[in-house]
Amino acid sequence: MTTLVQRLAELADSVRAKGLPAELRDDAARRVLDVLGNSLAATAEPPAKAVGTLVAEWGGQGRATAIGGGRLPEPSAALLNGTLAHSLDFDDTHLPSVLHPSASVVPAALAVAESRGKSGAALLDAIGVGVEVAVRVGMAGYDRELGNSVFFERGLHATAICGALGGAVAAAMLSDVDSEGIADALGIAASMGAGLLEANRTGGTVKRVHCGWAAHAAVTAAGLARTGITGPPTVLEGRFGLLQAFCGDQVDLDALTDALGEHWELPGIFFKPYPCNHFTHAGIDAALRLRERGVTPGEIESIELGAPTAVLRTIGEPREEKILPKSGYHAAFSGPYTVAAALLGGGGLGVFHEDFTDAAAADPERLALAAKVTCVPDARCDEIFPHQFPAVLRVRLHDGTEIEERVDENRGGNGNPLSADELATKFRLNATRAVSEDRARRITELTYGVAGLADVSALTDQLVSA
Repeated sequence: MTTLVQRLAELADSVRAKGLPAELRDDAARRVLDVLGNSLAATAEPPAKAVGTLVAEWGGQGRATAIGGGRLPEPSAALLNGTLAHSLDFDDTHLPSVLHPSASVVPAALAVAESRGKSGAALLDAIGVGVEVAVRVGMAGYDRELGNSVFFERGLHATAICGALGGAVAAAMLSDVDSEGIADALGIAASMGAGLLEANRTGGTVKRVHCGWAAHAAVTAAGLARTGITGPPTVLEGRFGLLQAFCGDQVDLDALTDALGEHWELPGIFFKPYPCNHFTHAGIDAALRLRERGVTPGEIESIELGAPTAVLRTIGEPREEKILPKSGYHAAFSGPYTVAAALLGGGGLGVFHEDFTDAAAADPERLALAAKVTCVPDARCDEIFPHQFPAVLRVRLHDGTEIEERVDENRGGNGNPLSADELATKFRLNATRAVSEDRARRITELTYGVAGLADVSALTDQLVSA
C-alpha cells in the first residue's frame, strides 16, 4: 500500500522529470523575487547579525551564498537566508492553512541548487513542489468545523513545521536522490520541524529564526537521505506520526492527496503588501481608506477594530502589550499599533519598514492613537476567516460622527491582487535598503529569467556583496 509520503515523493519525482507548466514556473519565480527582496531588506536586522555570527563560528566549506554576505555550507546558508526571509514578517501567506511557505522552501532550494550546480528551471520546479507539500501538510491540520488551523490552536507554528517538510522535498529533488530518497528526506524532516507561537503574544525574537531553522532542517534532511539515512514511510498518517503528534484526531488526510498534481495551491498564495503580521493587514487597509476619506487622527475619539475571534489572541491580546509594544518588531503583531501607523504614517505601499522601527513604536503620538483602539470579535469576520483575514474599523469622531470601513478581501490575494508594478515596487523598496538601484534591477531581471539559466550562480552572485 502506497503511503502518503510516497505519494508526495512520486509527484516530486514526476515533476522533476517533466517540469512544471510555464505559468507555475512563472509564479515560483515571483516567489523567489519576493523572498530575495524581503531578505535583502533584513540584512541589517539584529537576528541576521546573530545568526551570521553563529554560522561563522561553525565554519565549514562555503558552497552556497549567504544573502548580503559571503559563502557558507548549504545548511548554514539556508539557516541564515531563511531567517532573513521571515525576519520582517513580509513573506507570503497561504490561506486557510495560515502558512508562510516560501520563506522556508526557497532558501533551502536555493542553497542546494547553487551548491550542486542545478539549473534555474530545476530550482523553480523544486520550489513549486516544495510549497505544495508544505501547504498540503498544513491543510491536513486545518479543522473546517473549528475554522482554524489545529496547529495554531495548539500554539504551534505550522509555517516552521510544515516548511521543513516542503523544504526537504525541494532540497531532495535537487540532490540526485530517487523517489524513495525524496520520501526519506520528507520522513527525516518530520522529526526536525518545530516552532511555538508564544513570541507573537508576549515577545522574543526566536520566531524570526523559525523559517531559517526549517530551511536548515530541510537541507540537512535531504543530505541525510542522500547519504543513507531513512525515514518512516508512515510518518504522516501513522499512530506516532507527525499529524497525530501535533494535531491529534483533528486531521484531514485527504487534503494531502486530493487532486494531487492536478490542482496547485501556488498561484493562490497571498503576497504581503505590508511588513507585519498578516492578521493586521485588513485593519491597515481600512485605516488607509479612512485617510482617503479625509479622516484625521485629531478628529478621532475612539476606534473599534473588529476582527475574527481567532486572530485576536495574536493582534489584540494581551491588550497592554498591544497598545504599548516593546519594540518595532512587536508592533508588527499589534492591531492597535498598525491601525495607528496607517492613520499617521505610511510609506511604500501604505505602511512600510519605517513604521516598524523601535523609534516609531515608541512615538507618543502613535501610542496615544493606539490606546484609542479596542479590539473586538466580529461575526461577519468569523464567517469569512480563515479564507481571508478580514477586519472592520468603526471610528467615532469628537463631533459624534460614526464611520465604518469594512475590508473582506486582503490586498495581495486573488480577489484583491498586487499588480505587477506593485510587486516590483515592493521588491525595489526592500532590496535598495541593501543594494543599489542598478543591482536591484539586475536581480529582478535574473530572477524573472531564472528558468533559462543553466545554473543559478549568475543570480546568487548578485546577492553576495550586498
